[in-house]
Amino acid sequence: MTDAQPGWSGGTVAARTVTLTDLLRVPLHRIRLVAAVAVLGLAAAIGYVFLVPGAVSASAVVAVRPVVTDAFTPSGAAADRAVNMNVESGIATGTEVVQRLADAGGRDPRDVRNALDVEVPAGGQILRFTFTSNSPESAVASANLAAQSYLEVRRTMYERQREEMLRSYDESIEKVAAQQAALQKRVANARDGAREAAVAELSGMNNQLTQLSSARTEIAAVDVNPGWVTQSAEKALVSAGGRGPLYLAAGLLGGLLFGVVLAFAWESIDRRIRSVDDGRDATGLPLLGTVRGQGLFGRRRPVDADIRYVAMAIAERVREPARVALLTTREDQTTLAAGLAVALAATGREVYLADDSGRLDRLRATVMTDRGRLPAAINPARPAIPKPRPDGSGPIDDITQQIAVRRPSPHPSPVRPGTDPEATMMLPRMSGGPVTAKSPVAEHPDEVPVGGGGVRFGTWRQRAAKGLVLFNAPPAEADERGVAAARQGTAVVVVEQDRTKQDDLRRLAERLRAAGVAPLGFVLTRSGRG
Repeated sequence: MTDAQPGWSGGTVAARTVTLTDLLRVPLHRIRLVAAVAVLGLAAAIGYVFLVPGAVSASAVVAVRPVVTDAFTPSGAAADRAVNMNVESGIATGTEVVQRLADAGGRDPRDVRNALDVEVPAGGQILRFTFTSNSPESAVASANLAAQSYLEVRRTMYERQREEMLRSYDESIEKVAAQQAALQKRVANARDGAREAAVAELSGMNNQLTQLSSARTEIAAVDVNPGWVTQSAEKALVSAGGRGPLYLAAGLLGGLLFGVVLAFAWESIDRRIRSVDDGRDATGLPLLGTVRGQGLFGRRRPVDADIRYVAMAIAERVREPARVALLTTREDQTTLAAGLAVALAATGREVYLADDSGRLDRLRATVMTDRGRLPAAINPARPAIPKPRPDGSGPIDDITQQIAVRRPSPHPSPVRPGTDPEATMMLPRMSGGPVTAKSPVAEHPDEVPVGGGGVRFGTWRQRAAKGLVLFNAPPAEADERGVAAARQGTAVVVVEQDRTKQDDLRRLAERLRAAGVAPLGFVLTRSGRG
């Protein structure tokens, strides 16, 4: 009944190279999951931006002043006119300043250190204190307090240094004064020759004492002011953090990345047939054709030209009478079965479309719809001559309408010639009246004429003994009748892209192989999403 053609590919299948398209196919087919996770990430970012108070920053500027002994001396390249701004920046962010801010606001010193930022412009002796907080009032107060705390800490350090220097000078002056008093006593008791030497020594001691006193006076008169606040922080100068758009972009990008990772994880658990190569690798069968879908969303229907190409491939591999079971794993191939029946019958074949799952009414309706889309040259239900116009400009009678004539089958069944020479030829009985398009045609009540052939409907047990039998088998994962029917003929495996699972398809191929069925091949349908 069917040509003996091996349906399983032999030998070792070469491993395919995974391309960038293969990697992008997974997130593209899981686009709903990726989009949902991206929307969740964006919603989380929006909630954070609107629910969490925004960060505001306030800045105060301090001009650092070098402490010198003579503030009115013109500045030059002297070392006492330069300030090491790296040291000043370290003092500004030191423990004492941070602790004062923490004590004033009752906050953790670590949070204060993270919120405080001190900038040093290149080539200038300026410190810019920037404090970030949740409210403008707190930011302004903390920035001004940080600047004042730095000046106070630095002044305290200078005053401590000055006190140490003054104490050192006082000790030296006391020693020199004690030596001066001792020399004065020696001068009073000395004789003429020793007196001159003592007087000369006393004169040098007086000069040393004078220099020490003068130096102490200069140190005591030094201005230890470390600088001034040239710009205080104000509410009018407070700037927002401006990170809202950044948070939104980060939330969207993070959601997309997490969605792609989740898509690959889900794909590793629930593998689907995504391409022809996947179907060929899972079944080891040749491809009979690819049936695309056209239409919008749930109203997608197969492309008629693709179904006709698949019908040509099936007709090339079978020889009537033939029985072909259309097998799926979990999907419904009713639309494809009806389309194949119409395409095969249009070329002059008698097709018996069988179904045991209560889908005969749907099959009949689909066949009638597909027959209406056939070209007028091969569709008897579509007259080549247009209908008369309602205004009476058409033909006088209806006799000129096209008569539906069934073309002979290209594969007529052989008839043995009779051996009786006197036997007469039996001619079919002609009807009494003329046969027109409006007159009833003598045909089987369950038969639909299509082109030069016809499509009959029934169950698998009522199948015809001749012609081509197409069995719209139930899903193989729930019913074994499809595989059992394929043992009596052959099978065509129908794979629906993005819906058929690879594990189910491999299991169906193993069942067919174990049952001794050599399928003609597989058909990839694209009626689903994508």
